[in-house]
Amino acid sequence: MMIKCVLVDDEPRNLSLLKKMLNQYCPDITVSGKAETLDEAVDVIATVRPQLVFLDIEMHTGNAFDLLDRLSPVNFEVILVTAHDHYAVKGFKYNALDFILKPIEIDDLRRAVSKAEKRIREQDIGNRLNELIPQLRPDKPLGKIALRDKEGFTLYAFEEILYCSAEGAYTRFGFQKGSSLLVSGSLKEFEAQLPSETFCRIHDSHLVNLNHVRKYHNGKGGSVEMTDGRVLEVSVRKKAEFLARLK
Repeated sequence: MMIKCVLVDDEPRNLSLLKKMLNQYCPDITVSGKAETLDEAVDVIATVRPQLVFLDIEMHTGNAFDLLDRLSPVNFEVILVTAHDHYAVKGFKYNALDFILKPIEIDDLRRAVSKAEKRIREQDIGNRLNELIPQLRPDKPLGKIALRDKEGFTLYAFEEILYCSAEGAYTRFGFQKGSSLLVSGSLKEFEAQLPSETFCRIHDSHLVNLNHVRKYHNGKGGSVEMTDGRVLEVSVRKKAEFLARLK
């Protein structure tokens, strides 16, 4: 499985050097696009739809976090590349997979790429499994979704799921009895895998199981209280549709 990546850096020399190192030391990575400005990066990423982006933090036209904000929710893995290590904490707040200091050391590059390959391949297996589940028993749907965890994958029945909330490039699943699981992937991706007759989008960041909504609290958009006591905001533009579905 070849992994498509995009390189973003405002120094052409750095782009050429990183591409050369990837070609030489990371055979499963293919450089499918390069960009030297934030605007160019937005266009290239939209066109290429990479699984991995190497992103320089400080550029003349802005910084990496400006770009990630523009692309949110991010649906690819991010490896930050910079000469300044004080950005590390902020980088991980943006769910960056790894952080490489310039000048790039081969061992650091291999380590970061290995981590990315593992994450991307696990996510791909999970996506394929979810595509396969409905085909296993087409006469009687399983009503389950496969979610990746540290040990592999676990199948969860739809009725076990109370809500799904976006957290950057990840989605948090809330289950009965108060447990939760943070999974790589956008809320939009998981929304497509869950039954629309049971799950309702109440906010850009929240998807709820209607069978687990305990109470609606009035307000401009309002909020819902789930059966586990968690309170989630309802956006103004989602309010009417949500209330109509509760009736």
